Amino acid sequence: MKRKLSNQFLRNFWVIFILTILDTVLAFVLLSFASRWIAGSLAKNQYPAKAIVKEDYRQIDASPVVQNGGGVQVVNKEYRVVYSKGLDTIGKNQLTAEEFTRFLTESQSKPYHYDILYQPEGEFWLIVTFPTSIRIDFSLIYNTEATAGDFKRASWAIGIVVLTYLLILALFAFIYSRITAASITVPLRKLCDGTRLLREGDYSVRVDLRLKNEFAELQNTFNDMAARIEHEISLRKKSEEDRRRLILDISHDLKNPMSSIQGYGELLIKKKGLTEQERDEYLKVILNNSKKANRLLTELFELSQMDSPKFSLKPVKTDICEYIRQICGELVPQLEREGFRYEFDILEESVFVLLDTDRFSRILQNLANNAMRYNPPGTQISVSLTVENNQVVIDFSDDGIGIPDHLVDNIFKPFVRVDDSRNSKTGGSGLGLSIAKKIAEAHGGDLTLCLNEQKGSTFRITIPSI
Repeated sequence: MKRKLSNQFLRNFWVIFILTILDTVLAFVLLSFASRWIAGSLAKNQYPAKAIVKEDYRQIDASPVVQNGGGVQVVNKEYRVVYSKGLDTIGKNQLTAEEFTRFLTESQSKPYHYDILYQPEGEFWLIVTFPTSIRIDFSLIYNTEATAGDFKRASWAIGIVVLTYLLILALFAFIYSRITAASITVPLRKLCDGTRLLREGDYSVRVDLRLKNEFAELQNTFNDMAARIEHEISLRKKSEEDRRRLILDISHDLKNPMSSIQGYGELLIKKKGLTEQERDEYLKVILNNSKKANRLLTELFELSQMDSPKFSLKPVKTDICEYIRQICGELVPQLEREGFRYEFDILEESVFVLLDTDRFSRILQNLANNAMRYNPPGTQISVSLTVENNQVVIDFSDDGIGIPDHLVDNIFKPFVRVDDSRNSKTGGSGLGLSIAKKIAEAHGGDLTLCLNEQKGSTFRITIPSI
């Protein structure tokens, strides 16, 4: 890739090299035409010395020259300035032959244009002076009468200058092509290396080009893509681990009741002479374990239903305050029977939400079941309802044993229990909170665990009001 791009850039710059040479030649041609075009409009060419010279210098009319910013001087054969009008760059009335000669020879190096004409009849020099606007001194003169040696040496000098110019121009084009190619190929090589590593499974790869051009945008896009892929892979691995753990948990939770059912069933068949009391005890164990297995399978089915794209609610406009009061009223007999204290704080005014009443009641029922399952009798359970920023907030609290720190982040995952032993005393499936959270999310709200330093735990249900 690098060689192909570099060669492409080199070919492009050779084209630029040739175009530069053509442009240089064209520039000289245009300058020549421009010089001829401008020459006719300059004041120094409109009023040359030959246009105003007279045999008697006293008859010379210098007014046009003076009006255009110039000057006229007449120097006689004794090198005395006998006539001066306007701009005077000589600065003396009397010159020596040496000074006058120096003035004539150095006139081309001064920022003035001098047009000098000798008038033989009057024996004087007429000097017309104009300030120079811009002067570019370049001319190529060829005389066939020059000696062959001079012509050859001049030709060699010109050839060496042109060749040196072309070599320097070619060198600059080559160096610049390589630098420009490197500015493209180096970032591309880094991006290709990053893509290759990404393809080989290194999802932690990132590219740092340290640039602020379009490649920086490509770098950011690549890094965002790599980060997203890494995140997706991480989620996939986590999902796979959760699935594996879920299967193990289901197997474990079904194994105990099914083994118990099988064992007591075989005992009923094989053991003869059982008393009525023993038979009833065995059947009760079978019934309880079958209910436990059935409840687990039912909740698993319900949880899988909620993950299905076909899952939908049947919401109706409901006064949430009145609805929660009814749910709390239904919980009171159960709380009193289990020996739990309770406190309800529900708004008196009406607040309306879109609610699937059958599904939503499962949230409070599951929270209440967990509170009574894991806390000792005498624990107080509190339910409050407030409205904050168009959100109905329902807090379900207890002052019981609380949630262990190591379960806080995973409490809503399937088969996570406060009681890690999965004993028959608590009897929870570990799916209640997962189901409750999905129901809350399906209503456009959420179910969260509020962290606080107080005794017990608080679960917060939020749902948008209308």
